[in-house]
Amino acid sequence: MAVCLALASHGLSRMSIKIHFGQALRDFRQIRGLSQEDFSDVSGRTYMSCLERGLKSPTVDKLDRLASALGIHPVTLLAHCYRLAEPEVGQAQLLERVRAELALVSDE
Repeated sequence: MAVCLALASHGLSRMSIKIHFGQALRDFRQIRGLSQEDFSDVSGRTYMSCLERGLKSPTVDKLDRLASALGIHPVTLLAHCYRLAEPEVGQAQLLERVRAELALVSDE
């Protein structure tokens, strides 16, 4: 639900975010030189294809497993997704917003 609320404040549609998530997933998969079949321990090729085409969205658990298979942190995958969805927002600006929002709940 938090993602839905965040989308509303960003003005991004659910379909748009699914498409950008799929592109982010595909980008990291291809950079790592992996095929959809290489994710057979995580999910089937058909499911991977649906994710990459923006037809489905992963659960948080599946997001964690996909990121692990890619050798990246799940936040990295989501950050790339939102960078694609909001190209006018620079990487530094996006990361600074995340840092500031995490500081609100940090014990540091």
